[in-house]
Amino acid sequence: MKVKNNGCPYGTHRVIKPANVLPQPATLLDNNFDYIWDNEILVDVSTLNIDSASFTQIKQEQNNEESKIKDRILQIVNEKGKMQNPVTGSGGMFIGKVAAIGPKLKGKIDLKEGDKIASLVSLSLTPLKIEKIIGIKKGTEQVNVKARAVLFESGLYAKIPKDIPEKLALAILDVAGAPAQTDRLVKPGDTVVIIGAGGKSGVLCSYSARNRAGITGKLIGIEYSKAGVEKMKKMGFCNYAIQADATNAVECYKIVKEISNGKMADVVINCVNVNNTEMAAILMTRERGIVYFFSMATSFTKAALGAEGVGKDIDMVIGNGYMKGHAEITLDILRKSPTIRKDYEKHYA
Repeated sequence: MKVKNNGCPYGTHRVIKPANVLPQPATLLDNNFDYIWDNEILVDVSTLNIDSASFTQIKQEQNNEESKIKDRILQIVNEKGKMQNPVTGSGGMFIGKVAAIGPKLKGKIDLKEGDKIASLVSLSLTPLKIEKIIGIKKGTEQVNVKARAVLFESGLYAKIPKDIPEKLALAILDVAGAPAQTDRLVKPGDTVVIIGAGGKSGVLCSYSARNRAGITGKLIGIEYSKAGVEKMKKMGFCNYAIQADATNAVECYKIVKEISNGKMADVVINCVNVNNTEMAAILMTRERGIVYFFSMATSFTKAALGAEGVGKDIDMVIGNGYMKGHAEITLDILRKSPTIRKDYEKHYA
């Protein structure tokens, strides 16, 4: 394979337009894999895990018709050279097998050709070329493909562990930042609200919050559907499993005010993939409390101006999908919680 030299660690050498931007905000990336740069990892991709907010938007846009969903994904990748939803701006991640390693990286990283890995950086900045979409795993955001992608020198990845099925690892690693950040933000004795506590990332956050808050803490889970409430009850991490609409900020505020005797939540974690839940998260938080917006459906303009508008002095954390050690922290939840593992194997493995 041909190799080009002096690639940028952050991948600017793959940016076609506009000039002088990094790959994530770029509108078009070079996805020609007849060659690689000296600091790239070429991967034969088998499955994409589309970001939840992005996949939900595409499903709604295409009336949940699988053939149209596949066509839309192909269209986006062909137009952009990457999988970045033009509405949500988000991407997802992939799993695949290492096909080639640039000479600048050989011997400096813990990979060899043939290793199976999951990307831990967004598809919104990853050069990608899809030859064929094989199918979509029902009930998930997983799209089976025949494709190729490259990771840059700065790109994060995780080797697929031998004790966890590939598709399950992909599903979990896609949201690894959420439970890891929860573990960092929640303190013993905290009152914690998790919006979407019955969802994929919400269950993992609930596990982390329960462990960190301890028996003196209080965990309130909020879900829109009855099925979500039943999921929270089945998992057993939440002290309160509440059915409520997180787009109704005042309703959520009243619920948490009553449960907390007016003290409100120390930490609110927003994991839902729908719009207009920013104010519910803000109102449920106590003064000088913390809101963690993990969802890519979040409007940070609405959050910032909304908090100002209701006079809330709180810290708002952007859902950075990366935290040092987040992959291992999250995979370890599957090893420690038979309840979560059994349920997730049923849906994702």
